Amino acid sequence: MLSGIDFVGVPGFEPGTSPTRTVRATGLRHTPINCSRVYAKSVLKKPMNDKSEFMSEHPVTLTDRVRALTGGFMNRLGAILHQLGIHPDLITILGLGVVLVAAILIADGQHQLAGVILLLGLPLDAVDGAVARAMGRTDSFGAMLDSSLDRYADGLIFAGLSYYFAVQDNMTLMVVAQAALLGSFMVSYARARAEGLGVDVKVGWFTRMERVIVILALLLVPQLLEIGVWVLAIGTNLTGMQRIWFVYKMLVQADTQEKEDKEVN
Repeated sequence: MLSGIDFVGVPGFEPGTSPTRTVRATGLRHTPINCSRVYAKSVLKKPMNDKSEFMSEHPVTLTDRVRALTGGFMNRLGAILHQLGIHPDLITILGLGVVLVAAILIADGQHQLAGVILLLGLPLDAVDGAVARAMGRTDSFGAMLDSSLDRYADGLIFAGLSYYFAVQDNMTLMVVAQAALLGSFMVSYARARAEGLGVDVKVGWFTRMERVIVILALLLVPQLLEIGVWVLAIGTNLTGMQRIWFVYKMLVQADTQEKEDKEVN
């Protein structure tokens, strides 16, 4: 669970911004539409029946590739942990504990050690989903818990960076770290809110995996600390605005199509 690294339905790492991890795996609710096409507003609120078509027409992201590479191993590991009686929510909470330890080390200036701990704890965000699949989980609370704790994880990491810069009397970078936190929240919220409107948003330059890579790089390589924080601040906020603009275009086009359909009928 890192900056936030939310998914039960697809093997591999969990996507950080989706509040519907278990929902997509179990089909308890609607599946968001494919935004590569335009739908009338009435269709936007209507579930698609062909989930495979929906998945296959989405752009392949870096997160998708990581899931594909690690899916088999994670499924086997999830089955083993399920047989041992380990609940996925416990793994999710443990992941937040790992981030808390790392955040304390970040605030204390022990960035490389914090990076190593985060790197070692990274698989926990995929393992909880794998265990949930193995147990055949059907409730949606796991998705809620995972998404919520991911946001806490985001806050802890950037709070640690902000405290460190404040102690170093570097107010500029402290503010930049706060801007990166706001951007990370915006990237996640934009997708979650769009899904509530029936639009699935996977576009963006700084999705979950890209953010995780930058965070690990700036912690493990001291020379990248300052530039990494700037990259996160700029990249995440641009991605948030990119997603807002994307959803705006899709909804406007959907409204236009709905009007055209009414005129035809």
